[in-house]
Amino acid sequence: MLPPEMESAIDAAALPDLTKKQIRDTLDGKTVTEEEFAKILRLVEGEFKSTRIEPLEAVGVIAAQSIGEPGTQMTMRTFHYAGVAEINVTLGLPRLIEIMDARREPSTPTMTVHLSDEYNNDRDKARMVSWQIEAAPLHEFGDIITDMENMQVLVKLNKAVCEKRKISVDVVSETAPRKIRERRHYRDFEAEANIDEAIITFTPKDRESYQNLFQLAEHVRNVIVQGIDDIERVVVRKESGEYILYTEGSNLKDVFEVAGVDTSRTRTNNISEISQVLGIEAARNAIIAEALSTLGEQGIRVDVRHIMLVSDMMCMDGEVKQIGRHGIAGEKESVLSRAAFEVTVNHLLDAAVANEVDELNGVTENVIVGQPIQLGTGDVKLIARPRNQENSNGF
Repeated sequence: MLPPEMESAIDAAALPDLTKKQIRDTLDGKTVTEEEFAKILRLVEGEFKSTRIEPLEAVGVIAAQSIGEPGTQMTMRTFHYAGVAEINVTLGLPRLIEIMDARREPSTPTMTVHLSDEYNNDRDKARMVSWQIEAAPLHEFGDIITDMENMQVLVKLNKAVCEKRKISVDVVSETAPRKIRERRHYRDFEAEANIDEAIITFTPKDRESYQNLFQLAEHVRNVIVQGIDDIERVVVRKESGEYILYTEGSNLKDVFEVAGVDTSRTRTNNISEISQVLGIEAARNAIIAEALSTLGEQGIRVDVRHIMLVSDMMCMDGEVKQIGRHGIAGEKESVLSRAAFEVTVNHLLDAAVANEVDELNGVTENVIVGQPIQLGTGDVKLIARPRNQENSNGF
């Protein structure tokens, strides 16, 4: 434990409780003199005070220029991510635009799937988990023959492949017809399975049309019978002493249900999906992490507080909104501020019809009308006292 004088020094310091606890945890059990501890407190307190924002500081404008100006130095290219040569991921300026636009679907959705302790050190177990995630079409499990004479599509399953991928013949036989109907929305066929011989027979309802037969054969070839439909490929790599799965495609909800997946560390670059599955706070943290990693990968350092401010604005209404006319900029209370951003005439006409009033509280609208903005020194009102109200000292 810390000496009593150090405890009292912590309590007396003008620091947040969290900082006091961190100091205790760091110094507990170590030999620190009273002078050294007092110096540490002064440095921490000084650092804390020096990083606070001044009252009435235009933090929004500073955040915009702090992110926008380094953004001009970013590349426009897309290239490999985290050493995974097999999977391409959008990076640079296009990725930053995706994040700020709150796109429903990123151009290259990907996941980093971490495994639980019993799976992450065994390559065979990691591969088993990857088979439960990676979408595997029916043609990977055997031969598919289009029998034009009998107007049928025959699937001859390879039992060795099914055994290797830990899926039984009867599961494949049940899954294939069901998913053709549900996911591929094709119902003009009948299916019959012979489990002993590992053969599935698909017959079109209209046996007079070759077009229907070939259409059915295409559906049968590509129906997903194992894994998650949205995840096209999975790459297993060993990093920092454990096996990690990198995916092409993203489906957070279904991946969380796979045995062996460590849900606390698994990540996706689809922020909209994070918001739906894990909530708005998780989406806010994802915006911060994605923006920082995108900028950092290009060697650009931006203070996290600027990005935190932007992500707070995007998420403050309980849903992820873009920074644009369909999001934050288009929902501002000020008519002039909305009109200054995009589609000027439409905003002014709509405001005139609705009899809207602009209070001129923000930066943009005050610049437009040519008066000082109500930030920084512009918010300070100096009032001279009339002479007849002077006090006895003449002031």
